[in-house]
Amino acid sequence: MNRNLSVLALSGALALGAFAGFELSERSNAQGTGTSSALTASTTPSTSAARVFDSGRARTESEANTVQVVKDREDGLVYISVTERTQNSPQAQLRQQLEEQFGFGLPDLPGDGGVQRGTGSGFFVDAQGDIVTNNHVVEGASEITIRLHGNKQTYKAKVIGRAPDFDLALIRAEGLPREAIKPIPLGDSSELDVGLKAIAMGAPFGLDFSVSEGIISSLDRTVPVGAKGVEQKVIQTDAAINPGNSGGPLLNSAGQVIGVNTQILTGGSGQSAGVGFAIPVNTVKRLLPQLRAGGVIKTPTLGILFTDLSAVPQDERQKLGLPASGALVQQVYPGSPAAQAGLQGSTQPAAPDQNAPTHNGASQIATGGDIITAVDGQPITEGADLSRAVIDKRIGDTLRLTVQRGGQTRDVTVNLQAFTIPNNQQ
Repeated sequence: MNRNLSVLALSGALALGAFAGFELSERSNAQGTGTSSALTASTTPSTSAARVFDSGRARTESEANTVQVVKDREDGLVYISVTERTQNSPQAQLRQQLEEQFGFGLPDLPGDGGVQRGTGSGFFVDAQGDIVTNNHVVEGASEITIRLHGNKQTYKAKVIGRAPDFDLALIRAEGLPREAIKPIPLGDSSELDVGLKAIAMGAPFGLDFSVSEGIISSLDRTVPVGAKGVEQKVIQTDAAINPGNSGGPLLNSAGQVIGVNTQILTGGSGQSAGVGFAIPVNTVKRLLPQLRAGGVIKTPTLGILFTDLSAVPQDERQKLGLPASGALVQQVYPGSPAAQAGLQGSTQPAAPDQNAPTHNGASQIATGGDIITAVDGQPITEGADLSRAVIDKRIGDTLRLTVQRGGQTRDVTVNLQAFTIPNNQQ
């Protein structure tokens, strides 16, 4: 929605009293009195002059850096507009679900009849014109158009590849002049430190080219990302991120992309509350070859329902004789990779009056199943460790699970494949 922003400009005049000192100094010199008072008065002009505001010199080093980064990278930013022909389509409903999950979606633009429109952001990653954005920006879109910074001309774009479980997508515009493509270099998110500068660029609320600045607030944060909602590591920043910033770049002081803005915590306001999240750029770099190959990147599914033992109260674990951490297998779905590997679910009924969360939100614990304590030799401290280990693998890879069964420990090798949980259960 186009909005007119009104700006109230205030102006004022600052009068400097430098002439009084200058006149006093001249009078003292004419009288030949080299007194200390005359010397003091003669220094007044330089003191006053030092207070004159110099817009060039007054810029701090950080401000000058931000200005330069923005000037160098603004042409690599892309504004994305999407159209959905049918709001009730499965794709549109999925996108709405994703937008609610991520704390915000696309700011709606005027539509007509069954047409719904929205905007997002993206950025060039190579000289071929490939544009990275969020999957939830283009999910379910029947038409995609892009515009470049400082240019009102629009170009139709198409989706090249999608990674729904990582909320990433790659699109490419048709008929875009090569000289208009300004890729932004990709950095290394493994070299980041908390407290470093973070610059977010995008089109919040449909406002073309807005920049916000903050710092990296945390590198230890994990939040549910993508269609499966698996908790993954993200970059937390206090740089203002709002609806329409989805898919835009998060930059460092060297002008490199360090993340892709993806979601926020809103506190119920539906807009920035100072806690925003970006997908680390190293995830983007890892998936880019598959995205360029086209199609939808599918991730493997283990095919089990489990309880995160670290979330079970200590007294309840002790009562049931369970360890402090690990994934207690409640159910193994027939035909799943876990079933083919021989993993076993519970053989005992769910314990009554239990209120411990499981991986898919069930509230009771069924005992007797395998307890997965490590993945590829790495101990499981929380259930999300297992989910992350699976989603970071490719279809066809193997996963070595350390399992406790009947008081004995054994290793189980799982050949990972794509698998659909019955009834859309997690």
